[in-house]
Amino acid sequence: MERLFARLDARSLAQIIVDTVREPLLVLDGDLNILFASSSFYRAFQTAPENARDEKLFALDHGTWDIPELRTLLEHTLATQSAIEGFEFTHEFPRIGKRILMLHVRKVVQDDPAQTTILIGVEDCTARRTAEQEAVRLKKQTGDLLAQKEVLLAEMQHRVVNSLQIIASILMLKSRAVTSEETRGHLEDAHRRVMSVAAVQQHLSSTSMNEPIEIAPYLTKLCQSLSESMIGDARPALLKVLSDPGKVISSSAVSIGLIVTELVINALKYAFPGSKSDALVTVRYDVNGTDWKLSVSDNGIGKKDGEGSPAKGGLGTSLVNALAHQLDAKVATQSSGDGMMVSITHATFSARVPEAA
Repeated sequence: MERLFARLDARSLAQIIVDTVREPLLVLDGDLNILFASSSFYRAFQTAPENARDEKLFALDHGTWDIPELRTLLEHTLATQSAIEGFEFTHEFPRIGKRILMLHVRKVVQDDPAQTTILIGVEDCTARRTAEQEAVRLKKQTGDLLAQKEVLLAEMQHRVVNSLQIIASILMLKSRAVTSEETRGHLEDAHRRVMSVAAVQQHLSSTSMNEPIEIAPYLTKLCQSLSESMIGDARPALLKVLSDPGKVISSSAVSIGLIVTELVINALKYAFPGSKSDALVTVRYDVNGTDWKLSVSDNGIGKKDGEGSPAKGGLGTSLVNALAHQLDAKVATQSSGDGMMVSITHATFSARVPEAA
């Protein structure tokens, strides 16, 4: 009688210990009968203690747990001493529906083989796996949308460049057809500006508006295009680029490129009214931390204070000032008989001593 009382106390103590476990827990004997189940197990699978106690696991809830992969797992556990961690499977339960479960299985070895005990911790991964699958789906959907956006953006930029080139061609044809020199000059200026916008768009056609690009190769390619389109026998000059390494986002590069083309156009148009064997226009980009300085200089005739030119008060100046304002930069002009330099300075850039051009 005393031994029976001790067994009852041990069983009650075991049940109390099992009930303290927050995750569903099963304790099976060597014949896979349920010795104990935690209260969290009963709640999770909506079954009653009287239906589970001393019942075979595979007969529980009218065979709900008679799952082939689970049977194989437990038979393997009985035959070996190895623990099973993270065994995951999906099953449809009559009361709670489809669940993704992860089992953690331990075999408790005792001196008496008849006292073999198996502990099964049950982790419901349904919500987590569903969230992971949804995250994967959304990531793929986002990737598809971004790819579509890039295709549409590339197509739009291609069409913009083509349209600008068509407009530039029409302007050139019109300039050749008119007899007024003044009108021809205006049409040629419009042609150059349209071509400068087209050149900038063409150089940035492979990037998105917020993607960083290397500034030195960008300016080099841009000035090469300007040199090919504007410098010839009638306007001989050397166009040189000096640039620190650095990156800017494409939206800023558009403004920088338009400033460069406008200032280069002005320099080639006004700095060398006569023939000059060493005519030079230098585009320079200096970097100091997060600040930068862009300058376009020439060794032409310069201009005197108060002398009218496109660099002061004309359309070119208005464009440069507007673009510099977008970049949070300031414009400054220096001119003498040895040439002219227009600089665009971002924030508190500390100018260094210029290298010899």
